[in-house]
Amino acid sequence: MLISIFYPLFFVSLILGMIISISSPSWFIAWIGLELNLLSFIPIISIGKNSFSSEASLKYFLIQALGSATIISSASLTFIFPFNNNLLIESALLLKVGAAPFHFWFPQVMEGLDWFAVILLMTIQKMAPMVLISYTLDNAFNQNYLMMFALLSSLIGAIGGINQTMLRKILAFSSINHMSWMFMSMYLSEMFWFYYFTFYCIISSSIAILFFFQQMHHVSHISSTSMNSLIKIITFISLLSLGGLPPFIGFFPKWLVIQQLAFKLQIMPLFIMLFAALITLYYYLRLIISSLTLQSLKPSWLKINSLPMKIFLPLLLMFNFSFILIIPSLLFF
Repeated sequence: MLISIFYPLFFVSLILGMIISISSPSWFIAWIGLELNLLSFIPIISIGKNSFSSEASLKYFLIQALGSATIISSASLTFIFPFNNNLLIESALLLKVGAAPFHFWFPQVMEGLDWFAVILLMTIQKMAPMVLISYTLDNAFNQNYLMMFALLSSLIGAIGGINQTMLRKILAFSSINHMSWMFMSMYLSEMFWFYYFTFYCIISSSIAILFFFQQMHHVSHISSTSMNSLIKIITFISLLSLGGLPPFIGFFPKWLVIQQLAFKLQIMPLFIMLFAALITLYYYLRLIISSLTLQSLKPSWLKINSLPMKIFLPLLLMFNFSFILIIPSLLFF
């Protein structure tokens, strides 16, 4: 109960820690910002009164503490040895965002969170480490090192979500796959990364809000007949937009990355990324097809607040189809 009272304060300090890390002039200040961000997010996770949230908060704390310790120790080595330690710092930051092969904790932590904490973990908690990763890309070797992790994340994020039945784990592996596109866009340009991260935050947050309003946690919940037809259609459109299917808005940032990779003749990385994106579209389409073909009785636990949904759904529908309005601007890109 006491945590609930100071909930806005924890959220403000979380944002403050992120800003400190992004604007820091040294790795020590960046480490302080990451620690402030971590200590603010732990109470937000622990606000759930169940064993799953406690387990998730403990796992998240241990992993983030390991990443922070690696960052501060690697930064300290620069005062002793003259060689570049950015590779070790970059690996620690990849651990903090949950990129492959350091992804083992990310789906497990996501499973124990409520939907608001899921939104924070998929969006705001990734911003500071990713900006710090962009600071390490000062030579071609570090850029190729990041591309290797990007390709690995695309494959693991795609294959790992195939047999999942919990919606939070599906979003977790989807986030791992999208991180590969973010790393690849960061390899190309920081502006491309900003575009992709912005669109990803909006789309993934909208899907999590839809699942929260409908109290969905399992794949079988999507096939409920109690869902309004408009809500079901917008849920399907949002999933396809997250998968990057044209003409929805989620295809716009992927189009930019595909175009630039083709210009740079990076054919093999582009092929791997597109192959993994098709796999992610498969398990999004599996959710949609099962919802259209299977129907269940109205569950007693489903209580939808109609007023926020009436305000939120038209905005979400307009956003997903706004890709058609962006197409003319691409002609001048």
